[in-house]
Amino acid sequence: MNRDWTATARTLSEALPYLQRYSGAVVVVKFGGNAMGDDDAMAEFARDIVLMKQVGMNPVVCHGGGPMINELLARLGIESTFVRGKRVTTKETVEVVEMVLSGLVNKRIVQAINDAGGRAVGISGKDDDLMVCEADDPELGFVGRPIEMNVQIIRDLYKAGLIPVIAPVATGMADNETFNVNGDTAAGAIAGALRADRLLLLTDVAGVKDKTGQVLTQLHPDQVRDMIADGTIGGGMIPKTETALKALEDGVRAVVILDGRVPNASLLELFTEHGAGSLIRSTPPSTRPRGLRQGEASL
Repeated sequence: MNRDWTATARTLSEALPYLQRYSGAVVVVKFGGNAMGDDDAMAEFARDIVLMKQVGMNPVVCHGGGPMINELLARLGIESTFVRGKRVTTKETVEVVEMVLSGLVNKRIVQAINDAGGRAVGISGKDDDLMVCEADDPELGFVGRPIEMNVQIIRDLYKAGLIPVIAPVATGMADNETFNVNGDTAAGAIAGALRADRLLLLTDVAGVKDKTGQVLTQLHPDQVRDMIADGTIGGGMIPKTETALKALEDGVRAVVILDGRVPNASLLELFTEHGAGSLIRSTPPSTRPRGLRQGEASL
């Protein structure tokens, strides 16, 4: 018998407890970074999402699109600046952001999932007033902070066997404004409103690192706050970790920041003993396998 087949069978058998543990679970996955521009990486991500759905999970995809937004803004001669890891969004810029996120990027992900055998539907935070925002900070312009979430449309989609793919563009409280929402922030707000079992934030780095550059595999919220305060966590990792803290406060069981460049990163995190990133949860770190913690043997 071919040893590769034997290894595949063994891997599937070892994954059984994790498949059972996550059956019926809602898992919000934030997809972003340079991997979105790579056809092979996109196809692999799509297969992972379809597999999650196939084994009984309810994956919800929320995406970014920074590199594609940057590219189109540059082609249009519109300057792009950032403050504390978030894009400053003018009225002119927000029109480009909506075009790229709700159009180009969203539909590309939907098509990739459909090509992999799934049934995906693309929406934005404006559909059915899913995400209603107010201005996050006057310095940032039309960057929104979610203040009202209406997630029934998401539940309706995954209960119907569909995979929701959500662009982080939102409705304002007044004057029919359109807001750009940081992709991590949007994913966290959606996960919190759904009381998701897991929020996976795929990024372009290995995870949360300490001062020596070592990736930390398990963190408590107090550790994260201390690391932000002393500057260990900085740049684009700040909104990711702040998203994690807010999501935990809103009822998400755990948040994982993981390297989306690693093949099958989401599956490694969910279905293997050691996981694939930095897991942040409110209870103390555990020596149990990542998917099978005390009190979480079932949903």
